[in-house]
Amino acid sequence: MSKKIAIQVIYNFKSFIWVLFLTVLLLGVPKLSGMIASLFDYQLIDPDGSYAWISVHHIVQALIFIAIMVALMKFKSIRYGFGWGNKQAGRKFVLLFSLFFGIYAIGAFLTAILTQTFQQFWYPLTANNIIGQLSFQLLLSGPSEELIFRGFAITMLAIVIKGRVFKGKVSIANIIAAVIFGLAHIGFSLVPFEVTYNLFQVIYSITLGLFYGHCYEKTNSMYYPMMMHSISNVVMVGLTILLSLVL
Repeated sequence: MSKKIAIQVIYNFKSFIWVLFLTVLLLGVPKLSGMIASLFDYQLIDPDGSYAWISVHHIVQALIFIAIMVALMKFKSIRYGFGWGNKQAGRKFVLLFSLFFGIYAIGAFLTAILTQTFQQFWYPLTANNIIGQLSFQLLLSGPSEELIFRGFAITMLAIVIKGRVFKGKVSIANIIAAVIFGLAHIGFSLVPFEVTYNLFQVIYSITLGLFYGHCYEKTNSMYYPMMMHSISNVVMVGLTILLSLVL
């Protein structure tokens, strides 16, 4: 084996171990956060289980990763996108994304209505549930998940994974982070062993993850992907609530 090949093998092995480690961390912490969130009783404030548990879950996972980021920044100069970065590019990303996602959402819901595949929420649409769910989607879903899967994941992956594909337009770190983000939308349990997923939701998450990641890399800020993520969730949930009340 030549020296060049040996170096490449070592690099590939190191990259594989790094990706595997980060994947376990990125999927494991949300799982742990779910266990912590399950320690509390939300019956008094959220009897239908529509928003309280998932809100605590997202707060806990965000706090854990913030603690990890702060600890790492003390030992190494790592920037995770805390700051507004390229504001001009950020505004452009958010505006264009909002426009195109709005068009997609309208088309998707019209298709669901015409094909009679529209699905309402499983919980009753009381004022408490609507306010709680929309508040979660606006204030917690985007900030928590983008902190983890863009700010942390892409930054840490890029330490080892340097390549870009599609004529240099997309980083491999972004692709891997988006795939892990998709995997995070797969439910699994060990006892009993069970895997549950919606293929469309997984692909949908990966696709949006690539857009969020591209924005993160171009703006050097996680705040704009947070906005994009929250906007997409609020639009989809808001339209589902509206149509559920009307239809």
